[in-house]
Amino acid sequence: MKTLSPSDITPVQLQTIMQTAVSPRPIALASTVDKDGNSNLSPFSFFNMFSTVPPILIFSPSRRVRDNTTKHTLENILEVSEVVIGTVNFPIVQQISLASTEYGDGVNEFIKSGLTMKDADLVKPKLIAECPVNFECAVLEVKSLGDQGGAGNLVICEVKKIHIREEYLNEEGNLDQAKLDMVARLGGNWYSRNNETHLFEVPKPLVTKGIGFDLLPNEIKYSKIFTGNDLGMLANVEVLPGEHFHGDETIHQEAQKLLLESKIEEAWKILIK
Repeated sequence: MKTLSPSDITPVQLQTIMQTAVSPRPIALASTVDKDGNSNLSPFSFFNMFSTVPPILIFSPSRRVRDNTTKHTLENILEVSEVVIGTVNFPIVQQISLASTEYGDGVNEFIKSGLTMKDADLVKPKLIAECPVNFECAVLEVKSLGDQGGAGNLVICEVKKIHIREEYLNEEGNLDQAKLDMVARLGGNWYSRNNETHLFEVPKPLVTKGIGFDLLPNEIKYSKIFTGNDLGMLANVEVLPGEHFHGDETIHQEAQKLLLESKIEEAWKILIK
């Protein structure tokens, strides 16, 4: 195993490792205004939700690694403590990339990226009409993590209003994960796309308690066929469905095919002698 100390590598190397390893990361498209009301738009992949009640989002406009300068988004928020955060999906990902360009003071990235400004209900920054979801937020706190290049600035935001484009809702009125076609940031120039082809479900063991790896039969646990994912699925049952189980690799291969389709009960059935 390769082992590194952050202090022994350059900030650029450290950033590359961390951004590639800690991925995929959702993207916040942050709309802000300065004290004179001029709009700014910029994406940030240091972003996530951290509380439901109250509804809290946090993103971080870090100081630039190369020259230790700060971004207009941070400067605006320190002047006007409000922000609109839009979510990013595949239909607008190239426009989002364009909005990340480091234009000079006074340049409106909405115009440069071809995205549409729309008045918000409660805050001064504009909604981004093309985003699947917009969150109108009050900024509760900006926490600086340092004064060197690469240091983050945690912008802690409380959601005050949510706007959802109706084409991304299902028949029950909830957001449809497949329709959303969200994108996420990886390392370097890489992104990932979460469309229907790449989505999969993992049942959460919240109601029942899985037996765990340690209680799997040895014929199953030490199989040369089953992967860690396969065993994790088989171990996520309340009780073993039998007492004697096949160790035959051909049968394990058939069970594995069922597990690929999340058919755990059916897989167990063919594993029982």
